Amino acid sequence: MRNKVVDKTWAISQIPDGATIMCGGFGLSGAPLELIDELYRQGQKNLVIISNNIGEPGVGLGRLLENGQIRKVIGSYFTSNRTVGEFYLAGKLEVELIPQGSFAEAIRAGGAGIGGFYTKASAGTLLSKDKETKIIDGELYVLQYPLKADFALICAHKADRYGNLVYYKTARNFNPVMATAAKTVIVEVDEIVEPGDLDPENIVTPHLYVDYIVKREVPRWKTQKS
Repeated sequence: MRNKVVDKTWAISQIPDGATIMCGGFGLSGAPLELIDELYRQGQKNLVIISNNIGEPGVGLGRLLENGQIRKVIGSYFTSNRTVGEFYLAGKLEVELIPQGSFAEAIRAGGAGIGGFYTKASAGTLLSKDKETKIIDGELYVLQYPLKADFALICAHKADRYGNLVYYKTARNFNPVMATAAKTVIVEVDEIVEPGDLDPENIVTPHLYVDYIVKREVPRWKTQKS
């Protein structure tokens, strides 16, 4: 095993234009904000973002959107950032909306090597338009394909230098499952400890899923309540 701690500038420089990127977070909780800000600074374009939401106006992924760096978004909750709707209606952004449970399961399927699954969520609605459907036990189901990415930008509370991760309360959200479904995983953490310092019972994401670790410049967990 190797030391995976790197500088955020170098880590983000590995992402090319046109990459598909999963980004953890629910709202701004658990979002890797410093990695996103570095992506904004470097200016990679034509990105496909897979995330529950696209930050907020001027914050997080919202900065990338307003800067014209995002071509398409795939997620389930975009109303926290009205700019998504404005860009979509103006023809500046492609949007793929997936029910939140199906979204989470599609990422898990991507990481587990599952080719797809049938779900009742969205059946009979506009969200199922152009998707394969099937009658199972007399009910309509929709085929949802897995979600996978070139890169995942995720956020954790602590990491050891090998990449074992511990999360902080609700900031865990989509981060662990996204770590399984991307070719390259970059994690932003508050604290980096030595191997053996983390309680094995508290490790959620094992080191095998993590490629690079970046330490946050401004820890946020000291004042966070949930």
